[in-house]
Amino acid sequence: MVKIRLRRVGAKNQPSYRLVVADSRAPRDGAYIEAIGFYNPRTEPETLQVNEERALYWLSVGAQPSESAARLLERTGILAKFAQMKSGQANS
Repeated sequence: MVKIRLRRVGAKNQPSYRLVVADSRAPRDGAYIEAIGFYNPRTEPETLQVNEERALYWLSVGAQPSESAARLLERTGILAKFAQMKSGQANS
């Protein structure tokens, strides 16, 4: 199964994260298919950047976001846009 999840990067005690698409069997900081964004909770305000086009693509082909990734995608409005796309396709 393909998952959208966070990959920890950064120095000791200074975490930042990449939002990546990876096989669910791969380790947290191991191999990934594609990086689609990044998140830095240490800045004020928090830095969050996501490639919306790629995130929507991966969601449309069945990638499942982890809880933390889903929370970040919800904050950017990508999950709402995906739900709207999905319901629009179902009505067509």
